[in-house]
Formats: sequence, C-alpha cells, structure tokens
Amino acid sequence: MENNQQKPKSDTIKSIFRQVPKWQDLWFYQKSEVLYQMTFVFCERFLPQYGDRTVDQMVQAARSGKQNIVEGTEDGKTSTESELRLLNIARASIGELRQDYEDFLKTRKLPTWGVGDNRFNAMQEFTKQHNHLQDYAPYFEQWSAEEMANVGLTLCFQIDTMMNKYLKNLEKLFVTQGGIKERMYQARTGYRQQADAHLEELERSNALLKQQLDQANAECRKWQAAYEDIKQRALASHNKMKQEIASLHEQIASLQAEMK
Repeated sequence: MENNQQKPKSDTIKSIFRQVPKWQDLWFYQKSEVLYQMTFVFCERFLPQYGDRTVDQMVQAARSGKQNIVEGTEDGKTSTESELRLLNIARASIGELRQDYEDFLKTRKLPTWGVGDNRFNAMQEFTKQHNHLQDYAPYFEQWSAEEMANVGLTLCFQIDTMMNKYLKNLEKLFVTQGGIKERMYQARTGYRQQADAHLEELERSNALLKQQLDQANAECRKWQAAYEDIKQRALASHNKMKQEIASLHEQIASLQAEMK
C-alpha cells in the first residue's frame, strides 16, 4: 500500500537568517560611495599631499563610513547586534568627516551655505534627487573648494539622517524579533512544533486505521460464522439425501428380487 503521509516540510520552518536589504540598494550607502570618491578628489585638489594629517583622516573617515555600511548590512543576516554596532561606527565616521568639512570652511573663512541661500537650495535639491556616483563625478574637477565642501557637508547630513532612521527601525526590529540566538530558538521551536503536529496526525490516522481494521475483522468473523452455519446445514441436508437415496436403492432392489 502506498504511504501518502507527508513529512514536515523543512522549507516552512522560519529561517534563522534575517532578510536584509542589499547594501547596494540603500540610499545612504549610495551617497556614502559618492562622498568617499568626492572626498578623495577634494583632498587631492585642495589639501597638501604631504605633512597634513587631515588628508588621511578625511579619506579614512569617508572610507570607514562606506565600508562599515557594507560589512554591517552583510553581518545583519546573522547578527542584528553586529549590524547595529557597525552601522553606528559608520555613522560616527561620517560625523567625523562632517567636522572636517566644517573645519575646512571655517579655517579658510569660506561660507557654509544655509537655508534660504539660493546656492544651498539648489544644492539641497540636487543631492536629494541624486544618489549615484555618475551623477556627481563630472563636477568633481569643476566645483570650487567652497562648493565641494558644502556638497560634502550636505551629503554627510543626509546620510546621517537616513542612517538614524534606519537604525531606529533596526533597533525596534531587534527588540521585537531578537538576534541570531532568538531566531535559532524560534526555528528549533517551530520545527519541534511541526514535528509534534505531524506525529499527532500520524497517531490519529493510525488509530482510525486500527478502528477500521477491527470493524473489518468483526464483519469478517460474522460472515465466517454465517458461512459455517450454511455449510453445516448444507452438509446435513446432503447426508440426509444420501441416506434417503440409499434407502430407495434398497427398496428398489428388494422389489426387483420379489418380482423374479
């Protein structure tokens, strides 16, 4: 008999790996890539190549922001705690870079564009609508130090705002869903619950089959008893008829003897 019972489906068990967005698709990552490339060119164009630690600090801060977003998001598949830590490091690095751009403008007595300034409004609109390097790269050799530093400042603020919102959502997710240990426990518990449910279903099916078998056996015994009764009655009738036939043969033989 074919066994139609199914085993618990492993693909219905909740995965221990958290679904995370691709870091390439995160707007704050895309802007951090622009910021890193722009900072590199900015330092080459407007800061001395030797004897000024600011160059290394700015480039490293920009790179740290970008790379920690990548690493943090990748780690988020298994550890929300690690993702939170690395993204906070990225945010701190972007904050450090923002300070460097502010210091550059202050020390050179260049204006920081503010709200209401036409240049600020145009720059704000441009940076809000564009996230990809190819949108910015053509301007890297055209913008002045003042323009480039203000664009860098604006990108730092936008990245920080986006990351702050993302981190708050991530923290809420961590509180409600826990980390890798909690997801592993949930996965094990889910599998155990499915296995228990499957076992209960098998036991119910087995009990039903046993009940049906008992009924079939009882029915079989009933028909077997009826068969035996019919058999015995038929046998008795057969024997009686044999006796009657034998008796008739004897009578016929006796009559034939008398007639001779």
